Parts: sequence; structure tokens; C-alpha cells
Amino acid sequence: MSKRAHNFCAGPAALPDAVLQRAQAELLDWQGKGLSVMEMSHRSDDYVAIAEKAEQDLRDLLAIPSHYKVLFLQGGASQQFAEIPLNLLPEGGSADYVDTGIWSKKSIEEARRYGDVQVVASAKDSDYLAIPAQQEWRTTRDAAYLHYASNETIGGLQFDWIPQTGDVPLVVDMSSDILSRPLDVSRFGLIYAGAQKNIGPSGLVVVIVREDLLGRARSHCPTMLNYKIAADNGSMYNTPATFSWYLAGLVFEWLKEQGGVAAMERRNRAKKDLLYGYIDGSGFYANPIAVPDRSWMNVPFRLPDKRLDTPFLAGADARGLLNLKGHRSVGGMRASIYNATGLDAVEALVAYMAEFEKERG
Repeated sequence: MSKRAHNFCAGPAALPDAVLQRAQAELLDWQGKGLSVMEMSHRSDDYVAIAEKAEQDLRDLLAIPSHYKVLFLQGGASQQFAEIPLNLLPEGGSADYVDTGIWSKKSIEEARRYGDVQVVASAKDSDYLAIPAQQEWRTTRDAAYLHYASNETIGGLQFDWIPQTGDVPLVVDMSSDILSRPLDVSRFGLIYAGAQKNIGPSGLVVVIVREDLLGRARSHCPTMLNYKIAADNGSMYNTPATFSWYLAGLVFEWLKEQGGVAAMERRNRAKKDLLYGYIDGSGFYANPIAVPDRSWMNVPFRLPDKRLDTPFLAGADARGLLNLKGHRSVGGMRASIYNATGLDAVEALVAYMAEFEKERG
């Protein structure tokens, strides 16, 4: 087997080697059944057991209270930008949104197709380099919900705190930082996360929703986008993304074997401390984000001259340090260091950065 590269892709992102090896071993013959998971009926006893175990393992990892439903849906997080207002924003009602970057803005634009959206806080004033303190937010007392993105993968901005919203349900896009550290699920009305960063392959989105928020969908909400329909049918009203769900289950098993989200927090802290520490101490590389708001998962950084970007990336690729190019909207570099990216990958990156700085600095 060829050596695996260090993959810093923002998504679809690195998966644990052990999970890929397990899936490979079971690809043609799942547990002696003589067929692949991809070939199973989603309504078979075997597949239902796979799905139920995946849900229970996720519940265990996040200590999800019993009065929350866990849904395994299709369409990715971006489909939730419409699904959330269709389910939670009544006709004539309004919802509060916080703008901290590109994904926040996309959710706001989509929600405005379905009702009144109030942008109660924006990081625009800081050029998206810092999250506005909550005392600056202009929230609406009777909002149907308040929505924010806990981590902006492109800009590298992350909440290190959970907003206080009183009786207004708190809705969060946690696509890129779910399962990276412990979480108090009870603080939220709804959590959603595209799978392709910390959960599994693309094609799947996990929704954790408080039961009292079900059954509020608008009359014209499509059946396939109605959370209550999904919940009442165990996320199998139609054929789900069976293989992605299975692989997510393997990731949940792997996370439990590693010691759960508390262990992931320790690992992720060590990785981000090493990388930010080197950037801050180098005088060659720079990260512009306000220190308290720096992402643990997505670390953008710039070189002192844009003309160095191409040789930097070429050298990184030659060393098996892949997908470090920043998003086209912001440029520079970005290292995504999700759960499956080990400390050894960050150590290899820092070593290369030091080598490049010595040659070009």
C-alpha cells in the first residue's frame, strides 16, 4: 500500500485510515453476508441495525438528550438553508441571523426567500476578522429562531461560546466543528452538520432537533423536506444515503475508540496550538483573525508576497502535504485540521513551513 498523504482539504475531508480500511475489508462481503452495504435494502434487518447503531453512537458521543430526534438526511448543509425556514419560520414571522462569513451569508440569502430575516449582528465591520460580542447584537424578542454558523470554514472564524437566546430556539450550522470537542446539545433547538468534514463522506447531513420544534412546517413544505416526516419514518421515508450513513457509523465507532469528543478536544487543541504558535512566531506567515475567534478546524494563513504562493504549494504537494490552497474568495493558504488529521500531519506542515521560510524569507 502506498504511503498516505497528509490531507488538509476543507471538505470532502480526510477520513481516519482505520475507517477506510474497515470499509475496504467489508466492501464486497459485509460480515459474511456475501454482499456490500451498498447493495443492501435499507429496510433489511441488517441495514436497520447499522443505522440504529450509528444513531446510538452519535447520541453517546454528544450526550444527546432523549427529547431530541437525530435525522440522517440527504442534500448537505446547504439544503438546510431552505429546510430550516420551511420548518421553523411561520408565514408572517421573522427569524434572526448572525453573519460571520460566506456560509452565514448563504444561509441568510436563502432564508429570505421564505420570510423576514433580521441580520442582528455582522462581522462585516471588522472585515470578517472578529465575531461581534453578544452585547452588540440587536435580537428580536419574538423571532422564530436565531441562526448562526459556529465555524466559518473559508474565513477561519469560530465561536468559542454559545449565544444566549432565552426562549428563542437557537439553530446552528455546525458542519465543520461538530464532534471536535464536547457540546451541550440542550442549549440548542436544532443543530445541523454536513457530513464531509468530521462525520464521513459527502451526501449526508445530520440534523439534531428538539422534538417540540417538529410539526411546525408550512403547508407547502415539500414532504421530503419536512422534519416531522423524516423523524416519524426513522430518516427512511425514501431510500437514504445508505453507504454514507454506514461510513458515518464507522467514524462514530472510531471516535468512541479514541476516547470520544473529550479526547478529540485535547488532540485538536494540540494541533491548533502548534500551527498558530508557529505562524505567530515566524514573522513570515500571518493569520489575521482575532485570537479569541480563531478556528480550531480551518487555519488560514498568508505568505508575505502572493508570488510565493505557487512555489509554496508546489513544494507542499511534492512532500505529500495536500490541499493547502485557500478558498478562491480569500486567497492565501488554508490548513483544515479536522479530527481525522493527526498531529503528525501538522508537525510535517510546520516543518515544511520552516524550511520554506528559511529558503525564501
